[in-house]
Amino acid sequence: MTGGTVVILGDVGDNFAAGMTGGMAFIYDKSREFEKKVNSESVIWQNIETEYWYNFLKKLVLQHKNETGSLISQNIIANFEEEVKYFVQVCPKEMVNKLQNPITLKSNEKNVS
Repeated sequence: MTGGTVVILGDVGDNFAAGMTGGMAFIYDKSREFEKKVNSESVIWQNIETEYWYNFLKKLVLQHKNETGSLISQNIIANFEEEVKYFVQVCPKEMVNKLQNPITLKSNEKNVS
């Protein structure tokens, strides 16, 4: 992934984010398995920590719900205050200091070089 934004409402495979040099990913990780699958060499990840990214994610999930009728996205939107806790925000390390709307790095500072 070299740019753009993706919201993944399902599982990711092993070595997720290998080669990710740009963009932003939001992973719905209700099973809490993400850390076992991510390639930590080039990215940091954390829960949603700022109001900007909270609203950004909610808008994307709502748009998906409205356009597809997805039952997963309907449940997430109906219970967003609780469900947002299961999302992981993934950002390439090289982009952290270039974001117009910064992330806080509270949850995973050890992954920033």
